[in-house]
Amino acid sequence: MRVRVRVILSLFVLSASLVFAGNNKKSILPAYVVNARTALILIDPDAGTSMSAPSANKKAQDDVEKALMKWGRLQPVMDGSTADLVITVRKGSDKIVEPTIGGLPTNDRPVIVQPTDNGIRLGGQKGQPPGTPSSPPTPPGPQVEVAPREDVFAVYQGHVDAPLQQVPIWRYAKKDALRSPVVPAVDEFRKAVEEAEKQQQNKKP
Repeated sequence: MRVRVRVILSLFVLSASLVFAGNNKKSILPAYVVNARTALILIDPDAGTSMSAPSANKKAQDDVEKALMKWGRLQPVMDGSTADLVITVRKGSDKIVEPTIGGLPTNDRPVIVQPTDNGIRLGGQKGQPPGTPSSPPTPPGPQVEVAPREDVFAVYQGHVDAPLQQVPIWRYAKKDALRSPVVPAVDEFRKAVEEAEKQQQNKKP
């Protein structure tokens, strides 16, 4: 079994990211976040599939999309080339080191049926979402993964090459941050966007 050293490295890089929710609530989000109207929601590509809770990340992805639709400001999309923002989600683990299955197509969603306040959202995505970076496929297999203890919600700029290789513009990591039905991470992001919008309006002559 192999240890995912790149997860440790990615967490180290994220520790130096531009905006950390909770540690820097007064940071000003850029205009493209305030003006964003569409978002692609992905499971963190570095996350393997948990053996104890194999559907946890997919449920978090679904819950975040529903919370965004309820908010009404950002419309979830399936095509990365049309997304103003790219958001990744990852459920935390009670174990620092957890056995998972790697190499599974975690962001392959052949059918989506989501009840909403206005009806039902239908969609589907086979394979890697268009407009997102692709990586060489690896065969599925067991692995040992160093996972974050907290739920993680990270926001990246859309309409750029390899968005997930950039530093996230906003990141929220906290226990149960992706827990439904409230989904605190989406609520905190909403507050950050609304605060940035107010600051933007106050700067206008």
